[in-house]
Amino acid sequence: MAKTELTQIPVSQMVLGLTVKLPLSWNKHPFLINKIKLEQQAQIELIKGLDVSFVYVLAGHDLLLPIDEVEQPQVEENQQEQQQDFKGEARKTMRLGQQRFVKAINDSRSIFGKVVSDPEGCYREVATLVEDLVDHLYEVENPCLTIVTNGDNDISVTQHGISVAVISMMIAYAYGLDKKQIRDISLGSIFHDIGKLKVPDSIRRKRGELTEQEANFLKMHPNFGFDMLNRVNLFPEAMLDIVLHHHEYIDGSGFPDGLTAKKIPITTQIVSLANDFDDLLQKYHSPQIALGTLFKLHSEKHTEQLIAILVKVLGIYPPGTLVRLSDGTIGKVMMTTKDVKQPHVWTCNESGAQASLRFLVDETIEIVEVIKLDSLTDGAIKTLQAKSPISFYFSRFSN
Repeated sequence: MAKTELTQIPVSQMVLGLTVKLPLSWNKHPFLINKIKLEQQAQIELIKGLDVSFVYVLAGHDLLLPIDEVEQPQVEENQQEQQQDFKGEARKTMRLGQQRFVKAINDSRSIFGKVVSDPEGCYREVATLVEDLVDHLYEVENPCLTIVTNGDNDISVTQHGISVAVISMMIAYAYGLDKKQIRDISLGSIFHDIGKLKVPDSIRRKRGELTEQEANFLKMHPNFGFDMLNRVNLFPEAMLDIVLHHHEYIDGSGFPDGLTAKKIPITTQIVSLANDFDDLLQKYHSPQIALGTLFKLHSEKHTEQLIAILVKVLGIYPPGTLVRLSDGTIGKVMMTTKDVKQPHVWTCNESGAQASLRFLVDETIEIVEVIKLDSLTDGAIKTLQAKSPISFYFSRFSN
């Protein structure tokens, strides 16, 4: 019997309702199998982010537009633009993002120390920090992300708070929320885990499995944080809701109140998603694995629209992604760009030698695959700082 020829379409023509097959092996994508029924827009966005230009259609052919109705991409005029000297500006932007991130963490520590002893001073300082974050978000029309670190091997409550704030604000900006809502999100993100400071270090920093009693105590941190901040009587209701409910999920599986979608404000839903992703990121040290795990195991916990936006915000190769280039070198993505397939990458050879910052937008070299930490030599791990915690900050520059 002759084999039936599969219909092949560009990824741009995918629509909800189709059942498609990816032209990739199982270990090259984050889905459980490579046969996928497109039921969520987030699935489409994730496939668009993979290194594929087409998919096979297995079912739902009647949903496809006739060929003559498919919108053809327009050829842009003046494609050969004059090359700009952007490299110095890109380096400056990465350094600036690093400096701003460290300052934000230090400011957060000062703010946390004044919540009880000087609540009005705490409020004034955090309001200034929030305005700085908002200004940095709006510095360019289409903000990108750059990788940052404060040099510690463990993620502190304050560092995690700033990371969640940045991711949440990027999602909120892409979602179309106004500046007041973005301020509430920033404020709630900064403080969302302050209640953990009331949890003993023996529980909070425990490496192994928590006992049931320890886990239940840790789950009280949203209540601890809410009570502490609500007592001050200075913070807005939307921000307090974020602190209390940042572990609530739309399917009702969260804590402390088991809320479902209708009872969780959009501002809180956004921080819940950003917090979930950042927790997975610190666990796996890989944006790709964190996003894949979120998509496979946590997709029912968040709305598909917000997950789709997170996918867009992170891009194909989020900062911190380990990659192999077409010239045989390996690297770590440092900053995203407008051309999502050509980020700025810190590279070296297999042994970790010949390190350099590469600007793929200015080269013919391409990323050929995403690689895992355990495939690197000790020298490459050291050069790329591949085991360092991954955090993000706004980038004011993209080529």
